[in-house]
Amino acid sequence: MISVVCVFNNRKILDECLLKSLEDQEVEYELILVDNTQNRYKSAAEALNYGGGKAQGEYIMFAHQDVDLCSSSFIRELEECLDSLPGLGLAGVAGMPFDQADVITNMLHGDPPKEVSPYNLKRPTRVQTVDECLFVIPSARFTQLSFDPEVTPGWHLYAVDYSLSIITQGFAVYVLPFTIYHKSIGYSISREYYQTVVQLLEKHGDHHPQIHTTMGHWDARKPMFTQKIKQQLDWNISKLKEFLNRE
Repeated sequence: MISVVCVFNNRKILDECLLKSLEDQEVEYELILVDNTQNRYKSAAEALNYGGGKAQGEYIMFAHQDVDLCSSSFIRELEECLDSLPGLGLAGVAGMPFDQADVITNMLHGDPPKEVSPYNLKRPTRVQTVDECLFVIPSARFTQLSFDPEVTPGWHLYAVDYSLSIITQGFAVYVLPFTIYHKSIGYSISREYYQTVVQLLEKHGDHHPQIHTTMGHWDARKPMFTQKIKQQLDWNISKLKEFLNRE
């Protein structure tokens, strides 16, 4: 069985997206909702550790409140897929390979929905990190390794940190060939985000000198200031291209 853990701060979005798509699932699952409408939890790591600690399923699926699973067979097919993966430490629906290639995903996002990536993923693919919108950890792994609220003290990059930690322990990280819809485009850059990147590089730089995420590429051997400028320029260029393509 899969346990579904979701931290929410907007009940209306939760009901219209994640819960609506869960209602139609073909198989049983455990639902664990962590209410953060009153800002009880100061970080995703803290909230998800609480929710994950209550899970009874063989796998724990962590999902954002604005995710639609897009299929009544999603939970069943997900569990079957997970059972087949050797050395599984973590699996998501979007992620980054060990080089600086594009995001690997079949996911749709935005309003109206559009493809995130040109990939047409057919099989599980090993990656370096996964995106936070939806990912799964075997309960046996989570019992041994939870999220790190010291390195990810806010709401960014907690799945990236977990990905790197689980690889260092010798387990595999995968992106799965499932299509979901994420209402948000997922781009949220702040001062807190960059502070977390610095802490990630300090924690993982010896084993992972280059860290690739769905929102940027980071190098432990280069000054953070120049990397921030490059990332912001790349983002502005991509937005300009999107605008010109609509004209």
